[in-house]
Amino acid sequence: MKVLLINGSPKKAGCTYTALKEVADELERNGIETEIFHVGTEAVKGCMGCGVCAKNGNHQCVYNDDSVNEAIIKAKDADGFVFGTPVHYAAASGAITSFLDRLFYAGYPMAHKPGAAVVSCRRGGASTAFDQLNKYFTIAQMPVVSSNYWNMVHGNTPDEVKQDEEGMQTMRILGRNMAWLLKCIEAGKNNGVEKPQPEAKIKTNYIR
Repeated sequence: MKVLLINGSPKKAGCTYTALKEVADELERNGIETEIFHVGTEAVKGCMGCGVCAKNGNHQCVYNDDSVNEAIIKAKDADGFVFGTPVHYAAASGAITSFLDRLFYAGYPMAHKPGAAVVSCRRGGASTAFDQLNKYFTIAQMPVVSSNYWNMVHGNTPDEVKQDEEGMQTMRILGRNMAWLLKCIEAGKNNGVEKPQPEAKIKTNYIR
């Protein structure tokens, strides 16, 4: 089993990475393979809703000059996901927002794979950024993995984040809970528990 952790910070080894690494280390201790994927520092284009990804058969985005398509390929072999972001103006980073808009819109089957959000901030805005990321999971039929507090760390540098003892504990428990849920899902598969049957999507609007 494998968990793909996405670092949505422009800093490859900054505060967000420090939080994700704590989650990854706990997953590894519990026998789960991990990979931390950096969105990068190049511009990530926003989704324009063209629908090409749904028509080309491989869920690849029409934009092929940033990291999104690489992540879509990696997602195929992942059993769970952790998405991390720094807090910018009480919200997730622009890069991870554009990244997730396209990753989820591309139609790759994320359903029934556990997901978790991790946010890192200096002082405030963590709760709103955390809520923002969780909405991707709850529209995609993904079980949401929790900890013993909202999944956030505080600090202005990686060393300060490591001093956030409660935040680091939250990350470890998150990794432990993710590992437990993945093992439960695997045990269910091995004992004949099937995924819920899908239904064709019904789309409505409020104009009558």
